[in-house]
Amino acid sequence: MLTTEQIAAQIDAVTAGLHYNQTPRSLYEPVEYILSLGGKRIRPVLTLMAYNIYGDTFSDVMPAALGIEVFHNFTLLHDDLMDCADMRRGKPTVHRKWHDNTAILSGDAMVIAAYQLIGEVKYPYLKPVLDVFSQTAMDICRGQQYDMDFEKRNDVSEEEYIEMIRLKTAVLLACSVKVGAMIGAAPESDAEQLYRYGINIGLAFQLRDDLLDVYGDPNVFGKNIGGDILTDKKTFLRITAMSLASQEQKKVLEFYSDNANDFTPEVKVKALTDIYNKLNIKEITQNKILDYYHLATEDIKNMSVSDDKLIELKRFADMLILRES
Repeated sequence: MLTTEQIAAQIDAVTAGLHYNQTPRSLYEPVEYILSLGGKRIRPVLTLMAYNIYGDTFSDVMPAALGIEVFHNFTLLHDDLMDCADMRRGKPTVHRKWHDNTAILSGDAMVIAAYQLIGEVKYPYLKPVLDVFSQTAMDICRGQQYDMDFEKRNDVSEEEYIEMIRLKTAVLLACSVKVGAMIGAAPESDAEQLYRYGINIGLAFQLRDDLLDVYGDPNVFGKNIGGDILTDKKTFLRITAMSLASQEQKKVLEFYSDNANDFTPEVKVKALTDIYNKLNIKEITQNKILDYYHLATEDIKNMSVSDDKLIELKRFADMLILRES
């Protein structure tokens, strides 16, 4: 069994070799740019980690891991464009560095590249892997649409939000571990338990992201702090604050939302963060993250393999909920 760090090193080495030398360069340069920014490589690491529980011939699973990573980076191009985000991993986003249309078209090319990589999965795993991957891709589109729909609403419930992030974020982590297990010829029950593990660490991961957007260190986080507040994203923090706020606090929250252009970013972020602090939103969010973390560790307790083969999965979950970036 390889450690998380050893697997991540393999992913970094192979990803660094992903070059798209075709023309026009204006199509492929943004693809190479976003892939070169690094990131945590969470999804391909999970794919290899799940595979490594059952097998050690990484050449069999690497194309699927890379396909998932390329697809994930495609979603970032389009997500940043829709959110009008300026920074990604501490660098200008593709639509800021180039153009909106470039982010759209280069993102489209990345979807195709991802499917080309997935298509290298060997028989008899190709069809089931494609089925899981394609359903995941559609689910992510559904989650993104819910996210955009929520921007126009002030009555989004916690349950609706959790379902949205399940689709937008968690299903790709779940897909990653399930695909790795499938290519490793895992029992179906193990693959399903790993999928549930992926869902729950994905939910914890996104809630941690929500928390860091307000309370993170901008020098470590890699994105501007308060971005969700400035764009009136209906995050877990915002939804929970609205449910716990006094009438006066609700008026303040709604006032800053309705008059977004009348204030400097610093004023709006401080006003909402002050309310979050008074309502203990940080602690409530941290507890919610722990709830999903505990569910994830429970999900893999009754698998067909020995506990020593699950150590890295448990350790990886620890790393995700404690991350600062």
